[in-house]
Amino acid sequence: MSGARIIARRDLAARLLAAIVVVVVVGGATAWLVVAGVGPAIFHHHMTQTAGSSSSTVEHAERAFRTASALSLALALAAALVMSVVVSVVLTRRITRSLTPVTEAAGRVADGDYTARVPAIGLGAEFDDLALAFNTMATDLGRIETTRTRMLADLAHEMRTPVTTLGAYLEAIADGVEHADAPTLAMLGEQVTRLARLSEDIALVTTAEEGRLTMRREPIGVAQVVTGQAAQAAARYAARGVHLDVRVSPTAQAARVDADADRLAQVLTNLLDNALRHTPTGGAVRVLLDRAGSGARIVVADDGDGIPAEHLPHVFDRFYRVDSGRDRAHGGSGVGLSIARAITEAHGGTITAHSDGPGRGAVFTVTLPTAPEPRAR
Repeated sequence: MSGARIIARRDLAARLLAAIVVVVVVGGATAWLVVAGVGPAIFHHHMTQTAGSSSSTVEHAERAFRTASALSLALALAAALVMSVVVSVVLTRRITRSLTPVTEAAGRVADGDYTARVPAIGLGAEFDDLALAFNTMATDLGRIETTRTRMLADLAHEMRTPVTTLGAYLEAIADGVEHADAPTLAMLGEQVTRLARLSEDIALVTTAEEGRLTMRREPIGVAQVVTGQAAQAAARYAARGVHLDVRVSPTAQAARVDADADRLAQVLTNLLDNALRHTPTGGAVRVLLDRAGSGARIVVADDGDGIPAEHLPHVFDRFYRVDSGRDRAHGGSGVGLSIARAITEAHGGTITAHSDGPGRGAVFTVTLPTAPEPRAR
């Protein structure tokens, strides 16, 4: 690394010095041609026009002019060359000294240390922008690496339980300890379904966040989607003893959005399932559809567990759980809210979460841009 840095420094110094020398040489050659070719002719013309000037006087004056011009030009070129070398060396040292932290920080980032930062270089706006861009890149890489590490750890944890259960029961059946009766097969089927659902959810949220989600968008009525998904969830809510209240404001009855009906329905399903998991028996979940300016707003509010303030910024992250044990016990894959956010943003909308704290419920709000109303014929 140090050898390569020395070579780069020398190369930069040589290039700067060569560029300056070329400028000096070209400028000097041009000045010499002017002094040697044009200057004497003009001087001779003016001398011959002067009354009373003899030929010897003119010749002596011309010789003095050439000598003085050559000496002045030589001194000027020498001074320019010396200053060029000095400027080249000073500038090269300053640039290399300022870029050394960038090189070192880049090496640290390449080795996996994403805490490396570059101080302000101070060589102008371009170099400061370079430092800012590098620091931003390092921050983003660090965040991505942290998310990747946590995601892989959570994914491994999610898969461990069903895989361990499947392995243990299959081994027990092979050893004759357990029998492949209907309840056992049903339990094994549930574990396989859980793994399949986890795989599908991961693939879906990854595809959506990368902008590769396939959608068949068309103007659809939001009220029909909201009421339809609420009707499908009614049985699950009744089985848990949780009241589900759905309201559509008069102003939103005819609201239409340019959306994929199935994808939008999945957003509602994930929000309703999330609310059900965190609402105790006897609680209530309220769904409201109304207008928000030029958009349609869907609010899913529960009076369940609530969300601590420090967890609110992360509830839409993959595998993030406010209460890990409780969520896993209720079968959540940990990416339902991530899928809801990815699909909502793919439709040009926004989704937010709010809670007044633990035990005070949570409110999820989806806002979607509405489609133009069809013209009456």
